[in-house]
Amino acid sequence: MTRTTYPLDHLVLPTASLAVARVRLTSLGFIVAPTGIHPFGTENCCVFFADGTYLEPLAIGDEQTAARAIADGNVFVSRDRLYRASLGDEGFSAVALGTGNADADHARFVKAGLSAGDVLSFSRAFTDAAGKSDMASFKLAFASSVGSTDAFLFAVERINAPDIDRRALQAHGNGVTGIPEIVAVSDAPSEQRNLISAATGLEQSATFDLPNATLTVLDPRAFTLRFRLAVGEPSDLRFAAIVFSVRSADATASLLAHNSIEHDIAGNEIVVQPASGQGAAFIFREIT
Repeated sequence: MTRTTYPLDHLVLPTASLAVARVRLTSLGFIVAPTGIHPFGTENCCVFFADGTYLEPLAIGDEQTAARAIADGNVFVSRDRLYRASLGDEGFSAVALGTGNADADHARFVKAGLSAGDVLSFSRAFTDAAGKSDMASFKLAFASSVGSTDAFLFAVERINAPDIDRRALQAHGNGVTGIPEIVAVSDAPSEQRNLISAATGLEQSATFDLPNATLTVLDPRAFTLRFRLAVGEPSDLRFAAIVFSVRSADATASLLAHNSIEHDIAGNEIVVQPASGQGAAFIFREIT
């Protein structure tokens, strides 16, 4: 029987301040969308790509509303709170995968003993760069390892997808067109592959080839060897790096230098270390 696989939808990047995130991401050459407000106390300023994926920098906009959401069992806000309590207000907490049936995914996660909590349904207004608004509706199903605080995955079903032209939001000055790879670090990679296998619908492996991206799980030594970056505190699983596809590595490096963004070259990749408003290592790779 053919297994259902799930494409990368977006990545969640907690931050203390959307204003700081907006400045940092803009200096990296990204176009940042207007602020989006969730009905449960969080807010975002997304970065959309031509391949259909996006970044979701996430901040707490209304602490009281967020606290009520946690008390009511909202898994998205609860997991964000757990992440911040463990690793601070800047980071890379979650990978979201596209699905056509979040309820079925929740049932799979429960059966596998990997459910992080109840399904979440919500709607929020969306505004594009030209000021056109629409209402977006979602249903989310969550997966995590037992006792894990540093990372989770969730399946996102779009109940109502806004009919909004995002081309202006995708014309990034750094030339980024998409996310070909996400890199996670684990002190026990083989033990985390069951979680990622359940979430992605793929057989367990060191790399999980999604329909539109690869999710790679490395041990700390392999991560440091590849990117020449320190790993930080030990963790069962932590999302650590995002690889972006660019049209011209030379043009991207020139933009970073012009904006005084420190960067290093590791093989054929440009490496920018995490910073406030940029919760993960950003890796720019020329893909022709």
